[in-house]
Amino acid sequence: MPFPVFFEPRLRWVFVCRAMAGLVLLLCGQAMAALPPAPPAEVGLDPAALERIGPVIDEALAAGKMPGCVILVTRHGKTAFLKAYGHKRLEPTCEPMLTDTVFDLASLTKPIATATSVMVLADRGLVRLDDPVARHLAEFGSGGKEKITVFQLLTHQSGLVADNSLKDYAGGPEEALQKLFALKPLAEPGSRFIYSDVGFIVLGELVHRLTGKPLSEFSQEAVFGPLRMEETGFLPGEALRRRAAPTEKRGEDWMQGEVHDPRAFALGGVAGHAGLFSTAEDLAVFAQMMLGRGQYGEAKVFSPQAAQTMTAGYPVPGGLRGLGWDVRTGYSTNRGSALSPSAFGHGGFTGTALWIDPQLDLAVVFLSNRLHPDGKGAVNPIAGKVATIVAESVTDKRPAHVLAGIDVLRRDGFRQLAGRRVGLITNQTGTSRDGTSTTELLHDAPNVDLAAIFSPEHGLEGKLESAVADSRHGGTQLPVYSLYGATRRPTAEMLKGLDTLVFDVQDIGARFYTYISTMGYAMEAAAEHGLRFVVLDRPNPIGGLCVEGPVLDEGRQSFVGYHRLPIRHGMTVGELARMFNTELRIGADLAVAPVEGWRRADWFEETGLAWINPSPNMRSVDQAALYPGIGLLETTNLSVGRGTAIPFEVFGAPWLDGKPLAEALNHAGLSGLRFVAITFTPQASKFSNEVCGGVRILITDRAKLEPVRAGLEIAVQIRRLFESQWDAKAYGGLLGDQAVLQALLDGETASRIAALYEDELKEFRKRREAFLIYSEARGR
Repeated sequence: MPFPVFFEPRLRWVFVCRAMAGLVLLLCGQAMAALPPAPPAEVGLDPAALERIGPVIDEALAAGKMPGCVILVTRHGKTAFLKAYGHKRLEPTCEPMLTDTVFDLASLTKPIATATSVMVLADRGLVRLDDPVARHLAEFGSGGKEKITVFQLLTHQSGLVADNSLKDYAGGPEEALQKLFALKPLAEPGSRFIYSDVGFIVLGELVHRLTGKPLSEFSQEAVFGPLRMEETGFLPGEALRRRAAPTEKRGEDWMQGEVHDPRAFALGGVAGHAGLFSTAEDLAVFAQMMLGRGQYGEAKVFSPQAAQTMTAGYPVPGGLRGLGWDVRTGYSTNRGSALSPSAFGHGGFTGTALWIDPQLDLAVVFLSNRLHPDGKGAVNPIAGKVATIVAESVTDKRPAHVLAGIDVLRRDGFRQLAGRRVGLITNQTGTSRDGTSTTELLHDAPNVDLAAIFSPEHGLEGKLESAVADSRHGGTQLPVYSLYGATRRPTAEMLKGLDTLVFDVQDIGARFYTYISTMGYAMEAAAEHGLRFVVLDRPNPIGGLCVEGPVLDEGRQSFVGYHRLPIRHGMTVGELARMFNTELRIGADLAVAPVEGWRRADWFEETGLAWINPSPNMRSVDQAALYPGIGLLETTNLSVGRGTAIPFEVFGAPWLDGKPLAEALNHAGLSGLRFVAITFTPQASKFSNEVCGGVRILITDRAKLEPVRAGLEIAVQIRRLFESQWDAKAYGGLLGDQAVLQALLDGETASRIAALYEDELKEFRKRREAFLIYSEARGR
């Protein structure tokens, strides 16, 4: 196999030798250090697409954004791209950048050394994330800091200042720590996101107190040593300093292998916020450990549970943070727009960035010394462009070729609508596989007369949270009639001149998600006025096998409960239309343009279709998966995370203490889930701008997830722990089953509650069989 062109020619022999040496070590039972190289195409990256990196870097070098950089890309556990650009040094003499250059990582210290060390200690049971820091650092617990938790420090929600005065460090490390411990918060802990070096200096000292070892020693012992990251650490030795990229001058001397951050320097070069040095290849090993959920080769740094807890997104005002990691905030300009929602990363002031994407199974390392020689460089947008190019070069992101109903209709020349005068019920989710809107396709189809558009709740663009007014479509100037305003059913005037209604809206698989009610009401109107009704079917994004929850009580039908379905029905909108038409005796002239290539066991990511938020607060498949259980809570006095970046993945209230609740839920035997106690502050909706105690829900195994069962257990435990504060009677609003609600109020267990509706759930499974279109095998 020819060597990949993306490695510098002079390094090819080095890589070959390392690969051979690694093979020898592996055969001898020792863990490999550097990742093995591979051609990009071998790991699913398009070599031609990666060639776009060069011009981006050349332009940045020419503009003086940095003297040089090293870029490394890993995929599927192999290094697919490694290249040095420009110069390591410009003054007093020029030196070329090399791929083994050592860099001052600056704030990459926070996740890689400090937060990872804290997670190791949490995994060993020596500290809890919800512990008050003062429990372990007694002198920290004063001046309003008594309740600041380890979690709040890790997510920059402690309220502490970003940086304290350099004068506080003039008396040496011990005095500096005492002055730091005496600081008062700028804001109530949990109420604001303030990116704080001070908070991570505290975390570095926490590691010291818990282990009796400085952060530099413990991180080497627990993280870098086991991973054989021999070029990573604080206070690099002489050999590594000679290979280091210089930054600026301190006095008359260039900082080369000496920490640039003045506070870390005053603390002796070892601090929780800055001071770590490393190389691209060492960081690739660390990234692979994170992708390996805490393990690389035989080296295990922490458990998979700790890895997931560390890298999940937690809501902070203005975005999402992991524990030490950035996920998506105002600091994410180095992130890359094409990375998946699962990506996490961080940047450093000196011009460094590392982003890791578990969904794409890749990592992007960007290392520069942008401050050399005059401190005026800027690279975050450049690092973001590089990460975008890398993510866009992935060639195996779409494993399945599923065609939605509109794709099938388009392929067949719109035959089902030939000669028809059509009204289209749709929103932003009504698109073909290539991203063309259904509105545009029907408008341009030569044999179809699209005459009107109808919009459901949230409007045509899916952005509104209130009643929706009638309007006109900007591109076609057709009338857009709202079915979530003055009326929720098409009127005779709206239907005048039409002979067909077409429905193309993405549902999410829960009974109380209102788009299926809109469909049902429209079917009734179509039958009443003699119109044909065509459903352009779409996959159920949370699968079509599992059916869960109580069936709606007879007589409780409403806009959030159109028909007697369980909470999680496991059907597509096309299948539901067939059921509604028969069981409710609507009598519509119904046709379904079916999906092709979908299996009932498929989750949405397996379809290869683009995820488009079906509503403003339904932003991921994980949120859709949890919604049947967590959505039940929002009729009560609880926030379900609206106004945060991850609605339905968190819940809480100002009166709720997440610590005992998370502990109870983690011991309740709920398969596929874990729970983390958090604080969060919604920026809108219920409890806007109030600090809420709560719980972050982490999905560990979707295949085992039972969201309704989990939702009932959550309700049972909240009722047990917070009976006087929680308005449990309001839980019946979306539940739709009086016997189940009464059992909850009576203090029954979740298992006994679930047993109450098992018979009617079995009956529903039999009822739905007659209306199912798709099998468990790929295809129709």
